[in-house]
Amino acid sequence: MKSIVHTETGPSSVLHLVDRDLPEPGRGEVRVRVVLSGVNPTDWKSRAGQGPGGELPFAEVVPDQDGAGVVDAVGEGVEGLAVGDRVWTYLSAHERPTGTAQEHTVLPAERVVPLPDGASMEVGASLGVPALTAHRALTVREDGPTRLSPGALAGSTVLVAGGAGAVGHAAVQLARWAGATVVTTVSSDAKAALARAAGAHHVVDYRRQDVVAVVRELAPEGVDVVVEVSLSQNAGIDQQVVAHRAAVAIYANDGDDRATLDLRQNMTTNARYQFVLLYTVGEAALRAAVEDVSAAVRDGALEVGEAAGLPLHEFPLERTGDAHDAVEAGTVGKVLVRVGRE
Repeated sequence: MKSIVHTETGPSSVLHLVDRDLPEPGRGEVRVRVVLSGVNPTDWKSRAGQGPGGELPFAEVVPDQDGAGVVDAVGEGVEGLAVGDRVWTYLSAHERPTGTAQEHTVLPAERVVPLPDGASMEVGASLGVPALTAHRALTVREDGPTRLSPGALAGSTVLVAGGAGAVGHAAVQLARWAGATVVTTVSSDAKAALARAAGAHHVVDYRRQDVVAVVRELAPEGVDVVVEVSLSQNAGIDQQVVAHRAAVAIYANDGDDRATLDLRQNMTTNARYQFVLLYTVGEAALRAAVEDVSAAVRDGALEVGEAAGLPLHEFPLERTGDAHDAVEAGTVGKVLVRVGRE
């Protein structure tokens, strides 16, 4: 089978296409014939490491955490999955040497999820990191739900910073599906159109509008959840627009490494600042997110493509390095690697 591998950290040029033996699943594992591999910022950052020439946790690594495909072998002790099942995968390369940038990948059964009927492989490969991160961000408020379903966020207002990004897009869609009023910030008319296509009720161009004034007009009592991509840039805005006991869920750091918070202002609102990283949220939170995200997919609430607010950019397997570069360059939309055909 064909695999993309690297044996050291560095730029995308460290990635190579090689032939490897077809792996067999062990107990509690399944083998997935990969159709699409989803690329996220965490994938190129893991590959790049702290600089060129760094050591890896394994002698050889296949990148990419997310993917979609078809189960073609099942190990002993696996229940709920069978050969021929269409599936999506998440955290495929976490603490393992082999991700989804290859024709077949063997994974623990708990990292492989049935893809609901009617959902495309493109949807499946776009879930994983973005959708599970968005779910976590939407479920950390003190007075809010820990699970999402239709109506779970009814009466709540959610502010999504950067609604045209992959996580922002998933947050908009999940919040809308769960019944929230969704406000998002963007930096251009083109991104505003994408955010509206994703389902945002209100879109604010932070380069041309006063975000605090607009959001306060839309939500006089304040917003209940902020899904934050850049606390260093937006801390001043967030603390002026949150409601009492609101949560600011920070899943990325698009900006400086430090943020300044006004202690008195945040104490007055009892605001909660929750940092979100999938690798350490714990299995219970992951399983809850997987179940709720799958339910949203069944309801058709997590669509992808430009008409749904998330343009797709596809690369062949041998150009996985270019796919990584596209994500690193900030390409708007979802970058996918075409590994095979369904």
